Amino acid sequence: MVRFPATAGTLFKLEAREGSTSRPARDYSLVGPNAKLAVDQGLVAADWYHTDVPRARMKQLMKRTDGPAIRDSVIWLILLAATGFGGYEFWGSWRCVPFFLCYGVLYGSASEARWHEAGHGTAFRTSFLNDALYQLASFMTLREPIFWRWSHTRHHTDTIIVGRDREIVPMRPPDILRLALAPFAINGAIATLVSFIRHSLGRITAEEADFIPEMEWKKLYWQARLWLFIYVALIATVSYFGGWLGLMYVVLPSLYGRWLVVYLGLTQHAGLAENVLDHRLNARTVYMNPFFRFIYWNMNYHVEHHMFPMVPYHALRDLHREVSSDMPPACKSTVGAYREILPALLHQLRDPDYSLPRELPPSARPFRPELHGMASNG
Repeated sequence: MVRFPATAGTLFKLEAREGSTSRPARDYSLVGPNAKLAVDQGLVAADWYHTDVPRARMKQLMKRTDGPAIRDSVIWLILLAATGFGGYEFWGSWRCVPFFLCYGVLYGSASEARWHEAGHGTAFRTSFLNDALYQLASFMTLREPIFWRWSHTRHHTDTIIVGRDREIVPMRPPDILRLALAPFAINGAIATLVSFIRHSLGRITAEEADFIPEMEWKKLYWQARLWLFIYVALIATVSYFGGWLGLMYVVLPSLYGRWLVVYLGLTQHAGLAENVLDHRLNARTVYMNPFFRFIYWNMNYHVEHHMFPMVPYHALRDLHREVSSDMPPACKSTVGAYREILPALLHQLRDPDYSLPRELPPSARPFRPELHGMASNG
């Protein structure tokens, strides 16, 4: 039974059905029965809940400018160069390890947030700079630019809607082994390689055809061929001239440096509700230290980002202050977030219907069950 109390200041939860036991994995396919069910329930491209923000204030928050992203990108690139130089200087001894650990995080984790923000077109005011950063960060994160641009568009249109959103992590019941291996990025790298090869051969899956417009398919194929050639040529070149040292600077840091963004990224939605049209229930805001926020480009304000995705990363903290009276309490730290996430994932192994409750402050607007095609009385 799905129960959504209709007053603020109460707990909103998907309650476990009485006598529930372990169930098989759900079908998250974009072409499976749950995809049709989402349409039938009115959950596709639906009317999402939004906190009221005065129009003039929202216009200020959405203002794009080049300055903050140029500043942060210059700092990022300087730190990459400095840590990379340190790794080169101490190569062959254990003293290179901390330098490459830092280089890897800056390469494999920080690039993820920059890929994301540039993909939204909000990092810079200048479109060329957004496109350039998006392509660079896509390369560093081993992502196909066209494929992932449309995948992430779907993620924001139908956030955590089963059968529509291919970026749901973790699925239910959680695959604990897959989650444990995620920081090493091996599965993602293999999936990317398979995808590159498939697209370079001019093939697209039924799921991909569901979220990538047909007019983009030819560009997707040619881009895959180009990028596959670049990756192969680059790996061959740096291996020949630099051996393992060369690979420590490209490709490998996409694997050994991704662990931090996985740690930060799992806090976004894990354990929260599926198939709801209120980001207060399916996303999580977490307070993070300045270093994490620099790496993550303020994506820790994730409820706010999903509710207002066109607000630039540098304004998300101000947006958070603006809407906090209508939001569930933010987690005080990543450790605090995992204190609720890990028990929830273990609970979902037994009962995939379970979701963490979200509590709204008394000042919040009431939750509206009519926004949810799956809501029922009881």
